Amino acid sequence: MKIAVEGCAHGDLENIYATLQHLELVQNTKIDLLICCGDFQAIRNEHDMECLACPAKYREIGSFWKYYSGIEKAPYPTIFVGGNHEASNYLWELYYGGWAAPDIYFMGFAGVINFGGVRIGGLSGIYKPKDYRSGHYERAPYNESDMRSIYHIREYDVNKLLQVKDTVDIFISHDWPCGVVNFGDKQGLLRRKAYFQQEVEQNNLGSKPAMQILQKLKPSYWFSAHLHTKFAALVHHQDGSATKFLALDKCLPGRDFLQVLEVPSGDGPFEFKLDEEWLAITRAYHPFLPLTRRPAVYPQDISLESHRLWVKELLSVHGKDSLPEFATTAEPYNPTQGGNERHLHALNRAGHTRNQQTEALIEALELEYTFDGPGGGDTINQYSTVADPDEIPLDDEEDIDAQVENDDEAEAAATAVILPEHVNDPNEICLSESDFV
Repeated sequence: MKIAVEGCAHGDLENIYATLQHLELVQNTKIDLLICCGDFQAIRNEHDMECLACPAKYREIGSFWKYYSGIEKAPYPTIFVGGNHEASNYLWELYYGGWAAPDIYFMGFAGVINFGGVRIGGLSGIYKPKDYRSGHYERAPYNESDMRSIYHIREYDVNKLLQVKDTVDIFISHDWPCGVVNFGDKQGLLRRKAYFQQEVEQNNLGSKPAMQILQKLKPSYWFSAHLHTKFAALVHHQDGSATKFLALDKCLPGRDFLQVLEVPSGDGPFEFKLDEEWLAITRAYHPFLPLTRRPAVYPQDISLESHRLWVKELLSVHGKDSLPEFATTAEPYNPTQGGNERHLHALNRAGHTRNQQTEALIEALELEYTFDGPGGGDTINQYSTVADPDEIPLDDEEDIDAQVENDDEAEAAATAVILPEHVNDPNEICLSESDFV
């Protein structure tokens, strides 16, 4: 199976797909799957764009709405995780994952999915210690604070991923695992991005929970984005296995935003299937999903084995490993009518839109739909008042984002390369072992 991996999409799906189609033409090859590592920006309309946590000057409608509406069809099965610049109102509808558009699958806030015999795990968002133990309390319409905290990863979702025991082939995150720079060309990275120096020295660059997941799951490949630069590393594990890590840039002319690799796959069709183990974990942990600021509280006797047996029977008897069908929940952008958007399904009093895919999954697992809760809760709780000496202040986090964006603007202004021409050299695309040395 040939998989294309893309860094930050930033809503530029048309150019990303065009680049892959050009690559197929010049190399006489076929891409089977596209993986996007966050900042995907699944913006359906103007309302979604207003939920995007970024300065107004960076807000653009992008091209996702064309695929959501059916005007365009995704030429490749596409899978993505969320980053820190997303239409979070829409992604929250698909908390457990689902079709954001036909043939474009969102991994959810955390998840595991199968594609053609390749097992793929994912974690959306970035790490912010202050919010890590909080529940998912944010609800639309978001204030400025909630618009940012909603994409901060939560301990609850990480804990679910840490229950995974079956082999994971590929893992996707937006944030880099903290410390992964020590397994690659760290000095080369700092020559390109000197403003990472302090975070690297303090071992604060990236996500500590993501590194915990990497060390526990030991996937063959781990792909990330966020910092808008290419970086490769090889992380060796105590059992003799290794994880090949690769971070990629955003979709800009002349940048290393795309890589293609070939991975072993099963004999079945190249299509998405629900994962038995992950369904069992979801079923076991759903009753403890924290929907206020308070962190999750678990009993001592969660039996994953019993849930695994229940799911196994569900799949064998009813054959429900296929994903629920795509369903629209908002009217797509209409370029001929400014401000033309309306929800197809009524919002409840909490400002939450029910997505039929999430409802179908919860019903299949015989669970209670709890996402209608109002959220919120205590402004400060006992778990978030203790200072973390390793925490990067919010201002520092935003400073890093601003510096990355300034780099992008300067480089974009200095080049006029047409995207599809950037992939003429196969050595720029084909993943080689030397990338990981």
